[in-house]
Amino acid sequence: MTIVEHAWCATTPRKPVAVQEATLGSGLKSVGSALDVLECFAVDGELGVSDIARRLGVAKSTAHRLLQTLVSRGFVEQDQTTGHYRLGIHLYELGQLALARNELRHAALSTVRQVAQATRLTVNFSVPEGADVVFVERIENVDGVRILGHFGRRLPSHCTSSGKVLAAFNQTAYRARLAAGFPPRLRSTVRTPEEWEAVVELVRSRRFAESHGESFDGASSVAVPVMSNGTAIASLSVFGPTEQVKPAVGQLVPLLTAASNRIAKNVGH
Repeated sequence: MTIVEHAWCATTPRKPVAVQEATLGSGLKSVGSALDVLECFAVDGELGVSDIARRLGVAKSTAHRLLQTLVSRGFVEQDQTTGHYRLGIHLYELGQLALARNELRHAALSTVRQVAQATRLTVNFSVPEGADVVFVERIENVDGVRILGHFGRRLPSHCTSSGKVLAAFNQTAYRARLAAGFPPRLRSTVRTPEEWEAVVELVRSRRFAESHGESFDGASSVAVPVMSNGTAIASLSVFGPTEQVKPAVGQLVPLLTAASNRIAKNVGH
């Protein structure tokens, strides 16, 4: 199975630089630039100053200054042998705190574990974030087949079953992806507004979504929504090799639906 990583930040619409400069003071622009540096590591484990400067379209001296500021606060660290930079341990600490304090994730965690044990597939619990879907909890295949491995926790919603099912029952997520467009990921990925509308309508009628070879070659997923007050606030999905997932959709959907209903009840408590 081939996994090709694409920078998630390229899928999310961002304000034009001219708008940012007109509305932000120099101090806040510096904060934005520092965050842009961190986003460069969404895919690449290590980057040099020249890599950062090229991606941000700034001078090497500016990139170096931004990196050194982040290093001083522990958000980035530098390999003393290669001189390259990578994400720092303090960023990991903050990320763990964010997860630990996420009430929705807590409400779902025990059920997500049960689904993983029952299916022996990778299970994702996801939430909408603009035009993308963010996997706030992931339990890898218990047989040790690590398909996703260290792949990031964000993907464009139009090429995942989780994103499709969220868009089908969450108008904000649907409109965000429509506005952002449909950058191709693999051959089977949705590419036009017409395709997107057809997919979303099918998901609404079936109340589950499938993805076969749209995010990763040879991989499939099935997702159902977690509903609250008539809107999808999250999704629950299983992910694995297509030869395992696709023939089992009929058995997986009822299991996932029952699990999502339990999560929805926990959220309401």
